[in-house]
Amino acid sequence: MADPKGFLNHEREIAKTRPVEERVKDWNEVYQPGSLLPIISKQASRCMDCGIPFCHNGCPLGNLIPEWNDYAYREDWTEASERLHATNNFPEFTGRLCPAPCEAACVLGINQPPVTIKNVEVSIIDKAWDNGDVTPQPPERLSGKTVAVIGSGPAGLAAAQQLTRAGHTVAVYERADRIGGLLRYGIPEFKMEKRHINRRIEQMRAEGTKFRTEVEIGRDLDAKKLRKRYDAVVIAAGATTSRDLPVPGRELNGIHFAMEYLPLANKVQEGDLTVAPISAEGKHVVVIGGGDTGADCVGTAHRQGAASVTQLEIMGKPGDERNPNQPWPTFPMLYKVTSAHEEGGERLYSVSTTHFEGDEDGNVQWLHLTEVEFKDGRPEPKPGTERKIPAQLVTLAMGFTGTDRENGLVEQFGLELDERGNVARDADFATNVPGVYVAGDAGRGQSLIVWAIAEGRSAAKGVDRFLTGASALPAPIKPTDRALTV
Repeated sequence: MADPKGFLNHEREIAKTRPVEERVKDWNEVYQPGSLLPIISKQASRCMDCGIPFCHNGCPLGNLIPEWNDYAYREDWTEASERLHATNNFPEFTGRLCPAPCEAACVLGINQPPVTIKNVEVSIIDKAWDNGDVTPQPPERLSGKTVAVIGSGPAGLAAAQQLTRAGHTVAVYERADRIGGLLRYGIPEFKMEKRHINRRIEQMRAEGTKFRTEVEIGRDLDAKKLRKRYDAVVIAAGATTSRDLPVPGRELNGIHFAMEYLPLANKVQEGDLTVAPISAEGKHVVVIGGGDTGADCVGTAHRQGAASVTQLEIMGKPGDERNPNQPWPTFPMLYKVTSAHEEGGERLYSVSTTHFEGDEDGNVQWLHLTEVEFKDGRPEPKPGTERKIPAQLVTLAMGFTGTDRENGLVEQFGLELDERGNVARDADFATNVPGVYVAGDAGRGQSLIVWAIAEGRSAAKGVDRFLTGASALPAPIKPTDRALTV
């Protein structure tokens, strides 16, 4: 145990963010550089090294949290990094982007603020990079087997790295012009600077992984031909079909899916564009959807100079504390103020869009909404609450409904889908097509980055077993495992 009295002597303290008026003028990460290391050993000491560490259950990766907390407390960064990488290929991604279900399951959180697990994690990995502890791990010998991975998001990258290190020759196919999937073109720079992805890609290249960009399986390359070319295939194409809002006026100009809007801002930061073709500058912006993607749209609009930003959520406003029906150690629905929300804007709850109104040129100008209340689990409009708000740019951030079925990948492989429109798989993450496996959101549906990495690691074991007859690779989860919720 790091410090038997750590949780008694030290209050929870999290990373400090830069002043709002400073950070909205740039796209750098919102946290103050160097603000964590002076406090992180004390924060790690709050870990109680529980006899049954429920943080393991909260995290699908099964991260060895009490162990690396102890090493961080002792400032043994090399050993902390080794324990961190034992279960997680990319802790700098999860340490910045994961909503931390491990903290919701922290035993200390029963009656006190939980350990700042996420901050400890990112401190360890950033220190490991600074110290040179993150190095390529090429295989000692090659198996002679080849694997294609479709998609370069966290699931695809995790599967590719595991299979490369197992000795297989792996090629990752990505339809975008750069590797990273939604990490690259869905996550704004202010949440994770893309240099973190770039150095991981270089590590993987040094280990032997090959990358093929601007190749969309199904359109640019027939899936059947890909299957014949490789001994196995892992589909990690994500759940990229955005949920639409079929209300009158949807066809007006200025209404876009979040994944049409966010990637353009990232391309500006990559230097591909001078100005984003879809920009919030000087406009009244409405974001429909109260989740993390919606918050990303809010923060992006602030940096583009929006006249106003309003975020709509059909559900009621969550409370500041756990509801009785969401007991520890489940992940509670709490009112969350992200860095984007700190920067301004208005948040409306229990509202639903009824229709859009445009000008004579077909550009959206107003969004009409009504308050709702739920009856038998369905939202019903409250009479007399209708009103309209200015909206010259609307982003739809209401989640995703499944993997892309328009590019031909599903049809060309002959894949079976489950009742939710995801690619069906067995206990080894194998699809109905021999040698074809699926990992991440394409098989699970829209989920968290930790689930994506866990799925990639687990699918890699199934592929390795298929290719060699046995596998020593870890498999932290089963396809049927679900988050610890009520």
